[in-house]
Amino acid sequence: MRVYNTLTGRVEEFKPLKSGEVRMYVCGPTTYDYSHIGHARAYICFDVMRRWLEYRGYRVKLIVNITDIDDKVVRRAAELGKDPIELSRYYEKAYMQDMDALYVKRADLYPRVTEHIPDIIKAVEKLIEKGYAYATPKGNVYFAVRKFKEYGKLSKQSIEDIVAGARVEPGEDKRSPEDFALWKAAKPGEPSWPSPWGPGRPGWHIECSVMSMKYLGETLDIHGGGQDLIFPHHENEIAQSEALTGKPFSRYWVHNGLVTVKGQEMSKSLKNFTTIREALARYDPRAIRLFALSAHYRSPLEFSFSKLDEASRSLERLIAAARLLREAYQRAEPCRSLEELAAREENSRELLAAVEDARRGFEEAMDSDFNTPEAIAAVFKLVKAVFKLASQKGGVSSYAALKALELLEDFSKVMGIPLEELKPAGEELSRVVESILELREEARREKNWKLADSIREALRKAGVEVEDTPEGPRWRVRAAHSPTPQAT
Repeated sequence: MRVYNTLTGRVEEFKPLKSGEVRMYVCGPTTYDYSHIGHARAYICFDVMRRWLEYRGYRVKLIVNITDIDDKVVRRAAELGKDPIELSRYYEKAYMQDMDALYVKRADLYPRVTEHIPDIIKAVEKLIEKGYAYATPKGNVYFAVRKFKEYGKLSKQSIEDIVAGARVEPGEDKRSPEDFALWKAAKPGEPSWPSPWGPGRPGWHIECSVMSMKYLGETLDIHGGGQDLIFPHHENEIAQSEALTGKPFSRYWVHNGLVTVKGQEMSKSLKNFTTIREALARYDPRAIRLFALSAHYRSPLEFSFSKLDEASRSLERLIAAARLLREAYQRAEPCRSLEELAAREENSRELLAAVEDARRGFEEAMDSDFNTPEAIAAVFKLVKAVFKLASQKGGVSSYAALKALELLEDFSKVMGIPLEELKPAGEELSRVVESILELREEARREKNWKLADSIREALRKAGVEVEDTPEGPRWRVRAAHSPTPQAT
């Protein structure tokens, strides 16, 4: 396996610190609003990386943090007149629902900033003791960037470049404009925690260093996030982490490209975003995954609904190919003539050769810095062969069909794209679900949240996903998973 390392600027052979184990940390959401397609692309890409590592036999421990207190959370809560922590919990739940809907596997742990304040304070105290940080009379604590001699090594910037682009925000009392906050003194009306420097809350960057090292150790194997986090967030993480331990913070820094709209980054500030929920209301989640993986993870990905339409058509072909193969595997009818037998044998040999080519192309692409577009292209060559050969005279043998199915199932598991058909809701089911949702809405109007939640959970267990929107609840039937037959 080879992985591009942002730190070195090279594609390198992948060697984790401990053989057979991968400790992976991905910067998680700041829970102040619904996640958009740009966020979906990032978490889908890292989900596939994790799945591929597991496919290759590694034991992966994945940590994704939840930033449940920071400037954005505080500002949004003030705008809505909500408690910041209550607001954060609401959007954290929404994030988890979105990830589940997109078939993103749950991380091993989602640590929250607010549950690690004592750990953060200890780390800040240690940085002060070691001379890398300083407290101010106002109760702020800053990291002294010039004390860390390798600052800028991730983003390939000099201190002079950084100083030229730095600015001091109102209320900041740092010694140099390039220094960054480890602890922020409390402002009136904001959540705060006691500390040796007075009441306050953590700066943004320190949380990731503290929580990743607490659960994964002082040196990670993979640290992931969007390219927009390289500077200053990940640069600052390196500085404070390596200042604390004297060890490399992460062996591989992996960054995904951003989703763009007409060439501009999709973002809340530009108001050019489409939320995951809006996309899920129109498209199968598997089509969204195919779209997200259609460009190399390090490349930008231009968003449009026409591209999601294209991904939907590709998904239909993939599912149809799996259906044809299942039918061929189950049919296993005896040939009625030697001519038919010869045709079946020839078709089967051709299909098995296509399977071999597809597997080789799929695995080589994924081993080459998680090249999902090439991996998808390799498998779709097999899909084309399936349509051609399964419909020809004689069809294909059960064995050839099974080997092709096994490859499609491996592809399905790695890409997180189940290949079962999503059955449309029948009229009877629709009436039943709508009646149940009426009861749930009545419970919500009466503020009987326990009953409303239990109804939703019962529907979820029955395969019906419910999404609450400003226009009322929406629902869809989740695809059931039927495993590929296994060779005996």
